[in-house]
Amino acid sequence: MSYNRRQLLRFLALAASPAVLRPQKPVHGLLVRCARPENLEMPLDGFTSWITPNDKFFVRSHHYTPRVTLTDYRLQVAGFVRQNLSLRLEDLRGLPRHELIGVLECAGNGRAHYRPGIPGIQWAYGAAGNARWAGVRLADVLRKAGLKDDATEVLFDGADVPVGTMPEFRRSIPLAKALEEHTLLAYEMNGEPLPESHGFPLRVIVPGWAGDSWVKWVTRIEVLDREYDGFFMKSAYRHPGRPVVPGSSVDSAMMRPVTALRVKSVIASPLDGSRIGAGPVRILGAAWAGESPLTTVELSTDGGRSWHAAALGAERAPFAWRLWEFS
Repeated sequence: MSYNRRQLLRFLALAASPAVLRPQKPVHGLLVRCARPENLEMPLDGFTSWITPNDKFFVRSHHYTPRVTLTDYRLQVAGFVRQNLSLRLEDLRGLPRHELIGVLECAGNGRAHYRPGIPGIQWAYGAAGNARWAGVRLADVLRKAGLKDDATEVLFDGADVPVGTMPEFRRSIPLAKALEEHTLLAYEMNGEPLPESHGFPLRVIVPGWAGDSWVKWVTRIEVLDREYDGFFMKSAYRHPGRPVVPGSSVDSAMMRPVTALRVKSVIASPLDGSRIGAGPVRILGAAWAGESPLTTVELSTDGGRSWHAAALGAERAPFAWRLWEFS
């Protein structure tokens, strides 16, 4: 599937419309970046909790939130498999249950700070959260279907319906990542059934990778013999693989799909621009590094002339963020 320049600009114009870019009144403490489709940002104080509560967790949706009932729900597994599957949620619950704690971060987190600016949801800091996910290993489902020798990629499709002329949101990941023991099909978030906004009844968990691979409301898994060539793989969520001058054009042949998250740290307190009295000051925040273990956070209070190690919180997990503190 391919899209010409006019179609691409139309999609970007939709993403950059005033309804998307203009912050609105908070909803349950979340910042509204777009009301329809639902795109809600977590405020900075969310980075002071190791586990982000469900009602404080940011929401990223490309299309309107679908209504999915368990009575009608089926997960279809097809493609380069030895037998097609049609699984109810209770069938999935019958497979071994696994948990992990991990960061979900939108690939566009921080876009509001880009100079020059670029189209898209204008996330500032809080298109990220750290949750306890539970479900079944994707590998167990794929092995139940039986993989053919030509299988190399796994494509996910959800129940959400495209908005206007936008293409369907479909993403694929390499088979090697799909078979990793930590890649899940989750039906729980922080000990509760997945909230509707977060993909009820089933979403993909690709720990250490950006949120574009964490497809929500999953209804179909298709095993392919190649990387999927739909819009959200071939035209969107791609990067040049090396630093480039902001605003410069990049040869499309250089572009590759977004995968693992980069190292990032956020200062949650004190807030930028706040007035601080004389005396000790506690600086709080969170840091994460995708698939890599995070061992140290250093802070400078003199414009980078010197750096000091922050104290890390005791809670830790391979794909989770670490809280840190410096006085």
